[in-house]
Amino acid sequence: FLHDELPIRLAHRVVELDSLPDNLNQMPSVLRVKRMYIDSFNELINFPKVSERIRDAVKEATVQGSTQRKHLSGNSQNPSLVDHSGSAAANGARSMSSHWIPSIQHRSYHYEVKPTELPVEVSEYNRSFVKTLEKIKRRHDPVVTTLAQGVVEYKQLLKTKTIDHPVQHFLDRFYLSRIGIRMLIGQQIELNQPQQHKDYVGVICTHTKLSDVVQEAIDNARFICGDYYMLMNTPEIELHCPRDLEFMYVPSHLHHMVFELLKNSLRAVVELYGDEAESYPPIKVVIAEGNEDITIKVSDEGGGIPRSAMEQVWTYMYTTAQTPMLDPEFDKSDFKAPLAGFGYGLPLSRLYARYFGGDLKLISMEGYGTDAYLHLSRLSDNEEPLA
Repeated sequence: FLHDELPIRLAHRVVELDSLPDNLNQMPSVLRVKRMYIDSFNELINFPKVSERIRDAVKEATVQGSTQRKHLSGNSQNPSLVDHSGSAAANGARSMSSHWIPSIQHRSYHYEVKPTELPVEVSEYNRSFVKTLEKIKRRHDPVVTTLAQGVVEYKQLLKTKTIDHPVQHFLDRFYLSRIGIRMLIGQQIELNQPQQHKDYVGVICTHTKLSDVVQEAIDNARFICGDYYMLMNTPEIELHCPRDLEFMYVPSHLHHMVFELLKNSLRAVVELYGDEAESYPPIKVVIAEGNEDITIKVSDEGGGIPRSAMEQVWTYMYTTAQTPMLDPEFDKSDFKAPLAGFGYGLPLSRLYARYFGGDLKLISMEGYGTDAYLHLSRLSDNEEPLA
């Protein structure tokens, strides 16, 4: 699947990078990103395809035989919407109801797979393919920060402080696609590791304990805040979360989103009260469990955001910090890069949330503080948002 799918996704991004307006596609950093995608595309299309012999060997080793193929039944109407009275009036009411939707008759097939040892050539092919994926993943580590540098160059060329809507929409599509590509690559790599972590299927943890992941993000954010401002007394962060609350998610995504929200709140509080203040109002993290979502609220008393600036906080490159210039050889990933100053924290966090059907929203009171609501979907009913 990945051998066929990844080149398609990479090719789409190359075409999009090549067709950017107003000379954005000619910025040195944008050209570096395009070269990364072209190199990865070439590696994948030149990688040997799975031979028929290997395909047959896998089928022989894993499928129990054509007689075991199961024909699954079609979809049926939701039983809760069926009126069991059978009356003509009830049937007429049902047919007029805007809530009843006829089932779409899709049929699916699957094989009963038997546990077995795969042939040696299959394992060798997988190892070789995983090594190629690892190389591609390392190559693409600096994509976020390199493209961010390209937008900085673009803004300097146009002598503007903001980016227009077409560029904003392009960055949303590009980074959302990147999340999907790295998710597929990371999952394939982890599934082929000899040692599997407990409760993990690839990069997905089937029992992600929210209190542990959020507490780690709290510790990291407080450490970075104290180090940056050289504080002896870093603002406290109170966590209110049921100890046994867990659900299936990607812990690295969750950590990234919560860390960015906490980093923003800590910065707002310290800069409002000053780095020599004796004490700071605590930041509160409240986690609630619902039927559809798990919601994480991060509340601070950092002075809030003006109503006129609320839309701008979702704009890439909108920041009140000084924008750093990166060395051309900078090669860190987006989780380790100095994104403070690029204005990427909130827009990227919202994309991570939306990738799995969630969302990120802000409610602010200028003169008091800001509440950030991170919604994580518990329902496995959303499709990957392909651009």
